[in-house]
Amino acid sequence: MEKYLNILKSVALFKGINQGDLQSLLACLSAKLVNYDKGQIIFMSGESIKSFGIVLAGQVQVVQEDYYGNKNIIANIGTGNLFGESFAFANIKTLPVSVFTTTASVLLFIDSHRIVAPCSKACAFHSRLIYNMLNIVALKYISLTQNIEIITKRSTREKLLAYLSAEAHKAQSTRFSIPFNRQELADYLAVDRSAMSAVLSQLRDEGVLKFNKNQFELC
Repeated sequence: MEKYLNILKSVALFKGINQGDLQSLLACLSAKLVNYDKGQIIFMSGESIKSFGIVLAGQVQVVQEDYYGNKNIIANIGTGNLFGESFAFANIKTLPVSVFTTTASVLLFIDSHRIVAPCSKACAFHSRLIYNMLNIVALKYISLTQNIEIITKRSTREKLLAYLSAEAHKAQSTRFSIPFNRQELADYLAVDRSAMSAVLSQLRDEGVLKFNKNQFELC
């Protein structure tokens, strides 16, 4: 666990907690470190979960599939970020999404009950953990609202421009990279890949943007 202490310090859940307390904190939470290969399923749609994860290395993807196998990408989760916390705390019986690794990954799992239930040692950092978790959930709700605004645009062109504008704003630059390949971007925007590629080419020809693989520039 010591190998990942620098990453853990940057995790929003542990904000305001001294590095010296992290080891004790993780022991109190019964945190479990697990290594995954690329493409492994972490959580499967339909199951019930009580733990959430933190990405210490690699990347995981949250997806939703319908009965016919059509896939929508909900989110890519990179190093230092949480996944599954809302579902774990909601205590729902059937998970509506699946989570799998897109690269070889190292993940830390924490039982959600350990966050809210005071331990026998009455550790002072529990109240801070609860505050941090509420902040994380609130920020993710805001992000989800923004994503909904993007995918509910009427046309593929409007969806692309809204998404790329949001990514440029996030990067604070007209040049930026996105975390998706073409198929993943189409799945994220809920559009046909061929139609999306055609619109991208059209936008490039119009001088609206430039791109190379996942590198973009808004002109």
